[in-house]
Amino acid sequence: MFDWEEEPQDGHLSEDLERFETQLAQNAVGFYDSDRLEAIIDHYLINGNYTKSNAAAEIGIQQYPFHALFFIRKAQSMSGLGQLKEALNILAEAEKMDSRSVELILTKAAIFSQLRDSKRAVRYFRDALELADSEDKDEIYLDLASELEQLRDFSGAIEVLEEAMRLNPKNEGALYELAFCFDQLGDYKRAMKSYTDFLDENPYSFTAWYNLGNTFSKAENFTDALNAYEYCVAINANFSPAYFNMGNAYLTLERYHESIECFTRCIDLDGDDALTYCYLGEANEQLEELDLAWEFYQKSLTLAPNLAEAWLGLGIVKDLQGKPKESLHYIERALEIEPEMDGYHHVYAGALENCELLDEAESAYLKCLALEPNNEDAFFDYVDFLLEHHPTRVRAFVEDYLIHNNTFFALLPIMYLNWLSGRMEEATIIISECFAKDPEKTKELFVRYPELMNVPEFVNLTR
Repeated sequence: MFDWEEEPQDGHLSEDLERFETQLAQNAVGFYDSDRLEAIIDHYLINGNYTKSNAAAEIGIQQYPFHALFFIRKAQSMSGLGQLKEALNILAEAEKMDSRSVELILTKAAIFSQLRDSKRAVRYFRDALELADSEDKDEIYLDLASELEQLRDFSGAIEVLEEAMRLNPKNEGALYELAFCFDQLGDYKRAMKSYTDFLDENPYSFTAWYNLGNTFSKAENFTDALNAYEYCVAINANFSPAYFNMGNAYLTLERYHESIECFTRCIDLDGDDALTYCYLGEANEQLEELDLAWEFYQKSLTLAPNLAEAWLGLGIVKDLQGKPKESLHYIERALEIEPEMDGYHHVYAGALENCELLDEAESAYLKCLALEPNNEDAFFDYVDFLLEHHPTRVRAFVEDYLIHNNTFFALLPIMYLNWLSGRMEEATIIISECFAKDPEKTKELFVRYPELMNVPEFVNLTR
């Protein structure tokens, strides 16, 4: 973005640097040609030596008091030193000499960005765009979009990034920011279109395939996500993040053997990794390879002792081995680390129920649902818990839950309870209304309560 960001190719630079540093140490800096002094300053800026770049810029101001560039370089040096307000004062002096300097405007925008004043940063990045040459605009568009994102103005950022892509369809950075903004707005279809349009012109961009896969994953379209990741690794066989995300997609699709292959490939490429070992543990756990699962969870914790997922995994393994009391220690450790994870409380409730610690199990179910009312599996497990241990309390709980949470899935137990109590007319009315609103969700009634498959009235209403 700035002229100094590329190291100057000047055969005199080493000699000039040696001379400058010697004179600086002696507090006796001589006269320098402006171009060679600028090269010295740029060298220090590129290497993050802001104290020396600031000193050299000050020499430039003394020797060339009407040369705006040295004021700009001093402001850039001061911003690097965290002297942001002082840097703005220096830029005010430079503006008197050259108010239309693109680099001056960009420097001011960058300083306001450092000050977390995104509104002013946006203003100056826009001003810079109007004055900048076409070849310099790519990065300015990205900086402007970044500030709009800081303001949570994702729609505004999308407008900027779409303009950037129109001017340069190969601006891959703008593409990723564009997809990020669509993701933030939950508009996965437009994110997918951005990537696919880009890939039509750039089919060998493995990072674009990878990000398209990520977008499909966020939209829970795991089959298409896997296809995108496959293209990614076909182009770059050593890109481990794609294998990791493929492993997660396979895990979600319950294709555990393929999941294990992908996670193993990650270990081969990157070496030991706590999270990868944890997911290998989960995949083996699902395959009922409990000893292997235990081993992988232990490996994970050796690398990351506070990885809550791995502690939870150990607890689940113990519970599956028929040792629910032993499982409690591990699950409780996971909850100490991540007390707000609703899923952990759900697992804890199941383990407590297996230990016949019913009051504690009920508290864990309620804690889970308080943290996440949309945890559907936990809701139905708690309803089943009440049906088994406190059947007279089920209807009151479900009706109260519907009032406070307005979740469609909570209607399913009402249909079941009406059938149990012989209130067939009410049950059929609710089923008819629910089926009209959401047929697929209503059909889950027969998955949750298989005995209703034997009730012709219900089956006929959902055809």
